[in-house]
Amino acid sequence: MLNNTIVSQASANGIGALNIIRVSGDEAIQIVNRVFQGKNLEKVKSHQAVYGHIVDRDMLIDEVMVFVYIAPNSFTRENVVEISCHGGFFVAGEIIRVLIKNGARLAERGEFTRRAFLNGRIDLTEAESIMDIIYAKNKSQLALAQKALRGDIKKLVESLQNELLEIIAQIEVNIDYPEYDDIDVLTSEIILPKIIDLESKITQVIRESQTGKVIREGIKTVIVGKPNVGKSSLLNSLLKEEKAIVTEISGTTRDLIEAEMTIDGILLKLIDTAGIRETSDVIELIGIERTKKAIADADLVLLVLDQSESLTEYDKELLELTKDKVRILVGNKIDLGKKMDLATEKIINISAKNHTGIDLLALEVKRMFINEEIINQADAVFSNARHIAKLEETQLALKDAHEAARMKLPIDMVEIDLRNGWTSLGEITGESSNDALISTLFAKFCLGK
Repeated sequence: MLNNTIVSQASANGIGALNIIRVSGDEAIQIVNRVFQGKNLEKVKSHQAVYGHIVDRDMLIDEVMVFVYIAPNSFTRENVVEISCHGGFFVAGEIIRVLIKNGARLAERGEFTRRAFLNGRIDLTEAESIMDIIYAKNKSQLALAQKALRGDIKKLVESLQNELLEIIAQIEVNIDYPEYDDIDVLTSEIILPKIIDLESKITQVIRESQTGKVIREGIKTVIVGKPNVGKSSLLNSLLKEEKAIVTEISGTTRDLIEAEMTIDGILLKLIDTAGIRETSDVIELIGIERTKKAIADADLVLLVLDQSESLTEYDKELLELTKDKVRILVGNKIDLGKKMDLATEKIINISAKNHTGIDLLALEVKRMFINEEIINQADAVFSNARHIAKLEETQLALKDAHEAARMKLPIDMVEIDLRNGWTSLGEITGESSNDALISTLFAKFCLGK
């Protein structure tokens, strides 16, 4: 596969000023040269741009600028040619067609980035961060992705791996040269304290990663309440647009309405739900069941209550239904008076109709989910669910090693657990990942990346 020269469109499909066609592989320069009218590309220095035309025999396809990158000084560490042509649906496809006819192969999803990884240009964390940059929806997500792309995650993982290797090396010396250290002293006074210290570091990294994960993935937020309490008005007020239909008729919202918004750098994945009440309407009943499922799956529940009236039985049922969820009580219709008193819980009072109190709600969401100190720190912050899962595997392996050392089991048993931890860390960067994982990850990339 790596011996093939691949081609794909690197810019988005659609009408625009320009398209970019990317070609990578040993024969990239020669293949493009066969269809290029202009300067001989095989004599062009690396990182130079050349003007000319792409042709198919005697037929002119397009006027282009061609950029040449000679291995290993390219993104893939292979010979790379990028063709900048006119935008549109047809012309880029014609250029790709003629390049394939002359020896290139259409690239698979993520194949350019995969080659960069396999050729040692980037590690897995940097590869994944490229897609995070592409899909970033706010400045906070972009900042996290940029830290990973510059290698911060990789450096932290390597630092933790090196500490593990130091412990493993000390054990190996004892196994090879038993007279080097007394086994009890080695275990209790040297190995065990180092394991405990590394456990503490991993635990802290995992704790900080929860903030990173929230920023990267957003907060699945469900708006619930009894019918006509103002859930849809709250959704519209948050979005600053009329996303949901608002009427005085109870039961207007029959199905889930989904939208996304950013509050102070936090992505909220909002779901407006059908009001929960007793009803014989079959369609409304389906909506209520979907509401209950959405509550079960949510990271955050915004439970909307009507401040203009006293607590009702439906309100009490919803308070009970959501008591074990992370939730914020939202007292809507504060402009009509305040009759509700919940002494045991904090309530954020708003008027969705008049767009007041929304800023207080935003501050409460941020207070509950985001640690500002972690976000502003210079060090790397883990945010990728796959990375965090591997950190947790490492944490478990260290816990097993700790227990084995404490019980004074044979020292090679301790080493097995430590090596398992080292392997899990290596899977974060791809140092010890298998082919199936690599294929799965890059299959999620877009074409041309």
